[in-house]
Amino acid sequence: MSEESQVTFYPWKKQIDVDPDTTLLNAAEDAGVSIEGLCAGNGQCGTCKAIIGEGDANLSDFAKAEEQTLSSEQRENGYRLTCRATVEEPGDVDVTVPPDSQKTAGIVLTEGHELEYEIDPVVKKYHVNLPTPSLSDNVADFERIGEALEETYELDLESVDYEIQRELPNRMREQEVEDRLKATATVYDDEELIDVEPGLSETAYGLAIDLGTTTVAVYLVNLKNGNTEAISSQLNPQTKQGGDIMTRMRYTRRNDDGREELKKEIRTGINENIKEVVNEAGIDHENIYETVFVGNTAMHHLFLGIDPAYVAGSPYVAAREAPMKVKARELDIDINDSGYVYWLPVSGGWVGPDKVSVLLVAGHYKEPETTVCIDIGTNGEISVGNEDEMLVTSAPAGPALEGAELRYGVRAQAGAIEELWVDPETLDPTYETIDDEPANGLCGSGVIDALAQLFEVGIVDQRGKFRDEVMDHPRVRTNDDGELEYVVAYAEEAALAEDIVMTQNDIRSVQMAKAAIQAGTRVLMGELDIKDPDRVLMAGAFGNYIDKISAMTIGMYPDIDENDVVSLGNAAGVGAKLALLDSERRAEAERIVDEVEYFEIAGTDVFQENFMESMYLPHEDFDLYPHVKERVKASRELEAARLEEANSDD
Repeated sequence: MSEESQVTFYPWKKQIDVDPDTTLLNAAEDAGVSIEGLCAGNGQCGTCKAIIGEGDANLSDFAKAEEQTLSSEQRENGYRLTCRATVEEPGDVDVTVPPDSQKTAGIVLTEGHELEYEIDPVVKKYHVNLPTPSLSDNVADFERIGEALEETYELDLESVDYEIQRELPNRMREQEVEDRLKATATVYDDEELIDVEPGLSETAYGLAIDLGTTTVAVYLVNLKNGNTEAISSQLNPQTKQGGDIMTRMRYTRRNDDGREELKKEIRTGINENIKEVVNEAGIDHENIYETVFVGNTAMHHLFLGIDPAYVAGSPYVAAREAPMKVKARELDIDINDSGYVYWLPVSGGWVGPDKVSVLLVAGHYKEPETTVCIDIGTNGEISVGNEDEMLVTSAPAGPALEGAELRYGVRAQAGAIEELWVDPETLDPTYETIDDEPANGLCGSGVIDALAQLFEVGIVDQRGKFRDEVMDHPRVRTNDDGELEYVVAYAEEAALAEDIVMTQNDIRSVQMAKAAIQAGTRVLMGELDIKDPDRVLMAGAFGNYIDKISAMTIGMYPDIDENDVVSLGNAAGVGAKLALLDSERRAEAERIVDEVEYFEIAGTDVFQENFMESMYLPHEDFDLYPHVKERVKASRELEAARLEEANSDD
């Protein structure tokens, strides 16, 4: 009869034959199953726990370390420490490894990209089993915990948060068993003690926060398994002082308390989001130990209360480029008071941590393909190049591309027109709205479609002006302000008591926004002598929804095969999660600012020249867009044939 036993690890259903006296942790390693074990198998951390199903009688009896580390409830429910439970009798053993004990690479899925990362946050919890102080062993409390962490986990604890130090004597003594003190130490970046809890605790969360000019998105992330537990978003509360950055900048200069007001507004708004995710996940905000922020340089400064005046004007100097780490209590952010608010670094000028986050996700700065990456937002951020050299800049696109400040522009909401087509023969539109509700306006993707279609079918010309040839069409008319407009939806089919239109001024606003992005891109391409990039990456939630063909038709990015255009989704938010969960990815983000060169375009003659050329659809030099030119040519030929047929009928 064989002396070997077969151990099956779930949920992977991986099986392996093991010899007697083999620990389940070693068996898992041999089977290719990674189980967390922070104390290197010394039976002290409890992170390698697993649930035993069939075959528990074939294992060794409970070791003293298991009785000390596992609660009575856990032991009753079949938990064992895999580093202490050994296979002693021949037979099968079923082992289920719970998610919080699995040490596996995480995967973040963005549009077109799948990113792997290690779950290795800077915030970690360590279980310590301390001897009770006595006359013969009167080592101070902080040093006692430090010695235990060094002995068990090889950590060199350097400091302790002041508030935690104040309560340390009481917290570490709350659970005493047989002359031993059992506690959980939360350590930040392997060096600072930021929490001490009685007994065994494994609950730790972090927040990834994408602080945009227009919107704020907050992601509650489980630091143990990488899961996003809840998401909350809202319109940036600062929009009441202006939808664009420069308006807010002027507000801080013209009002004595303007900077303080904007700082309080955004922090209050973020705390509202935190309250939402905490309530949704059913957790205590004290279990959130870190927030990782990304946003453009202006949002970075305004949130932190830094005077943004000098980044707003030439030579556009940021107050700080290095990463920032501040205690949450100093900023009144509602997480654990001893936890940290961490901002990724600023690249330079207006290019902030959000673009650094996009670069981290896209990784194109270390790849051979020549790439144009555009993060479309109120402040468009652009990177161009490859592993040999990459430049990054920003362009003031404004909110028009997101539907804001247009006559009937709306946010992406139920009833917003998100897709639109214009029949090349009748020049009448068809459209789709979000949630199939009656139309109430045009959101960003609908705005891009509308302008692209108006140009392609010949309602507006290359300058964005309504053409004489369509002036007699019933949908092209002059409004009460003497302005030409195109009727997208008549009142009887809309949710409004009036027609939904796109005016000449609306078209002009969209042209200016896209021209800023296009000009910034072309300046960087010119600096690197790039004529045709290998691919285009579109970052940002908005960039994820716009139609690729429509965006290229108006000149949002260079003429390229649509299969070479990849949407990354909200890459800034994903990058914030990566930096929260993987310390090596965070270190990479901090290195990016040295590997990617910031290039200032604001106020330069070359940008102004490119801007004027880019005001055309898709560009003043139509030959730069052969795919678009071919489609427009076909449309004009169809129009000519239609007119010729109409004239012959007359």
